[in-house]
Amino acid sequence: MYQIGLSLGAAVQCEELFKGCKEAGIQCAEISNGKLFLLKNLDFSAMRRYADKYGVELWSFHLPFGPFSMIDISTPDETRRKNTVGLFAFLIRQAAAAGIKHYVIHPSGEPIKEEERDLYMAAAQKSLAALAEVADSVGGVIAVENLPRTCLGRDSSDILRLISADDRLRVCFDTNHLLSEDPVEFIRKVGDKIVTTHVSDYDKLDERHWLPGEGNTDWPALLAALREVGYQGPWLYEIDLEAPDSIHRERVLTPADFAQNAKTLFEGKIPAPLGTPAEGLPHWTERKKK
Repeated sequence: MYQIGLSLGAAVQCEELFKGCKEAGIQCAEISNGKLFLLKNLDFSAMRRYADKYGVELWSFHLPFGPFSMIDISTPDETRRKNTVGLFAFLIRQAAAAGIKHYVIHPSGEPIKEEERDLYMAAAQKSLAALAEVADSVGGVIAVENLPRTCLGRDSSDILRLISADDRLRVCFDTNHLLSEDPVEFIRKVGDKIVTTHVSDYDKLDERHWLPGEGNTDWPALLAALREVGYQGPWLYEIDLEAPDSIHRERVLTPADFAQNAKTLFEGKIPAPLGTPAEGLPHWTERKKK
């Protein structure tokens, strides 16, 4: 149905993980360094070697998204915004040299006050337009990720407004970030602008990054909506191998778990959960107060 992909997170330079992906039938990978401090360990040439050796396509690169005090394309602080754009332009060119063509970006940090959203939106649009030009110059595309809570990109209206900054901008659909809009509605409204995914499950109280089947997402309906809008990118999981505090599993996940999970979903079934969610998990608005 779709190519199965996996975001490799902080383990992007682990040869054994690439080998495990190949053996399990994982066909593509996202390089995700997440935090700024991980940049010093980022070796695109090593990742390219492992990808070629094991036949795993380097599909996307997730640009860093923290700390927000240093990295934020939506900040009204022009010096910090321009520095972030400059850093991202440098990283996009490095990723492009390794053969990567999709660059996933968080459109903001958080929290953002309601009365300041237009200010942050304008800054984000300015940054995205500049980065769309950089990505296009190396034969790639920026994929703006929908985000939860008070972030920019929290629903289809926000996402469509963000990508209106440049016709070349596209979308990374994160299945566990929508807290105020149904995922099927989001897919139908954003449509063919979706070029890649971050797949994980949640309880709709907050983002969780659980394995599909461990939350309450209507996966058959979600997959049907993606087919309806003609989505052709990968089914790319963004889930840590080790369980987060919000769920208990008896063991660490393996690439084979993701391959089996995808196979079950593609058959129109809901996978049996491998973990048990923690009790009493708060709504994000309550967590924020603590």
